[in-house]
Amino acid sequence: MKKTSYSHLTVEERDRISVLKAEGQSIRSIARELGRNHATISRELDRNAPPVRKGRYLSHKAHERSVQRKRAAHQRDRLKNEEIQRYVEDGLSLQWSPEQIAGRLPSVCKGQTISHEAIYQYIYTERHDLVTTLARHHRKRQKRGHSRKHRKPHIPNRISIEERPQYIEDRKQTGHWERDSLVSRASKACLDVKVERKSRYTLIDKLERRTAEAVRIVVIARLKPYPRHLRRSLTYDNGSEHAEHEIINRALGTRSFFCHPYSSWERGSNENMNGLIRRFLPKKTDFSKVSSAYIKQIEFLLNNRPRKCLNYRTPAEVFFKSGALKL
Repeated sequence: MKKTSYSHLTVEERDRISVLKAEGQSIRSIARELGRNHATISRELDRNAPPVRKGRYLSHKAHERSVQRKRAAHQRDRLKNEEIQRYVEDGLSLQWSPEQIAGRLPSVCKGQTISHEAIYQYIYTERHDLVTTLARHHRKRQKRGHSRKHRKPHIPNRISIEERPQYIEDRKQTGHWERDSLVSRASKACLDVKVERKSRYTLIDKLERRTAEAVRIVVIARLKPYPRHLRRSLTYDNGSEHAEHEIINRALGTRSFFCHPYSSWERGSNENMNGLIRRFLPKKTDFSKVSSAYIKQIEFLLNNRPRKCLNYRTPAEVFFKSGALKL
């Protein structure tokens, strides 16, 4: 016996049913027109007609009802019974993760199993009040693998710090800089911090926005006045604000190197200097409200502060002794 296949009515077929019914045609004539069984048409008019005024049939509304019914048919309770539900809620109240609850359940409730995915679905679809019990209680559930950070840095022609010459690492030559952004959640303004590796001489500037264009402009403006031997290279992190590093290199004659992702210690001079700047501008400081004059004062104080790593000389003394014109 030949097996018959069944396909659901399409939007176009429902539109045709609506027109033919409005013309007063019978169910069997509509079925012949569409090449469908008359029972299919009869069932469609019965199931997807409006709850009120059953004799009326609107194709777009009928299609919505059909889609909703199909979706509901494939849904099932996330948690199988009240015992599992109570166990899950008790576990969440103890700050257990869904994975811990799911893994522990079989040993506590014999013969019962549940997946951690079902627990997450239960929380986000039926018990949104339990979201706050999760370690990362996002208002909306993030997709698996979600991250606010790019998986790969969007920086053209990026050269890894692994290719940076050893003499730069050893701080044997002046003119090699590290660059970083000091940010605050209080506003979009940030500080552009540039530290020369050998002397620890520091240049600090305020940026209204942390953009590639703003970084390019300020780095070129601050380093351009120095002799070429005092601007040889720049080491950056993988922030998108460094996307225009090649333009900076062409303007200054420098080379650029990039640290490994999440390896701030590879820019140790920057990280140390940021900590010193935080003594003047603690976390949560709104940089948009900090005057440029005060920033220059901080820069002056740090550059004229004796450093043990410089045999108690100041960064300014070491840097300008290297042949820089005092600016």
